[in-house]
Amino acid sequence: MANIHTPIPALKLNDGTSIPVLSYGTGTAWYKTGEESKIDRALVESIKTAIKLGYTHLDGAEVYKTEPELGLAIKESGVPREKLYITTKVIVNIADIEGAIKNSLKKLQLDYVDLYLIHSPFFAKSDAELQSAWATLEKVQAAGLAKSIGVSNYLVPHLEATLKTAKVVPAINQIEFHPYLQHTELLNFHKQHGIATSAYGPLTPITKAKPGPIDGYLAALAKKYAVSEGEVLLRWAIDQDIVAITTSSKEQRLSDYLRAATFKLTPVEIKEIKEKGEEKHFRGFWNDKFEESDRS
Repeated sequence: MANIHTPIPALKLNDGTSIPVLSYGTGTAWYKTGEESKIDRALVESIKTAIKLGYTHLDGAEVYKTEPELGLAIKESGVPREKLYITTKVIVNIADIEGAIKNSLKKLQLDYVDLYLIHSPFFAKSDAELQSAWATLEKVQAAGLAKSIGVSNYLVPHLEATLKTAKVVPAINQIEFHPYLQHTELLNFHKQHGIATSAYGPLTPITKAKPGPIDGYLAALAKKYAVSEGEVLLRWAIDQDIVAITTSSKEQRLSDYLRAATFKLTPVEIKEIKEKGEEKHFRGFWNDKFEESDRS
């Protein structure tokens, strides 16, 4: 099992705060379809296991309906609040962002979150709506309810519209990112504007998109570094200064993923995964919302 003290490196954001580059996510596998008030004890225990193993960055969202579990796990873990980095997102109650974050904080049993994101741009019928939502996020930050603010699933046009009136540049954009969905143009835009990138679905090439052009190379790298293919994919994101969000209900797997903090890919290996990945295009999430524009 990985050393539970393996420190997870942090990435500095444009607002001066730091974000751990490996995060435990409570979406995808844990997404609740039933009543939010019905507590999923398996998830509470899994989050507590993740915290015990050394994951300090925990990622939630109002739409996952898992904020109550996240709140309970934080409380039961006994780990001081300031040692944890908590992210949540708004989309269901986007029409009342100030009410939404207060509601989220109540469920999380917290006074503030470290990062608050607009979950997607698809609620907006106009640039003005994107700009208005962002202005409210700036208010939430000014009120001390969120230390950092950012967006999720935004493409270049959404960011351009937001930046036209923004007083605060988004700290981060959380997007689906992996070798088969590299968003080159978007990542270049992030770099130009000092916006960090966070990746959900970083393991998609092995969980949803097999077979593919990187399979053989991934297997060879996993053997070379004595890690799993999943850890190679997490490291590939981290080596590009991208925050990787992953999840599992299995303790051993969560423990193994921490090894992504213990080795580095060479620049040649990063480039090779990039080039082989470009031979295939695969999107695992939000397929109905994105058009061919995300191929870049």
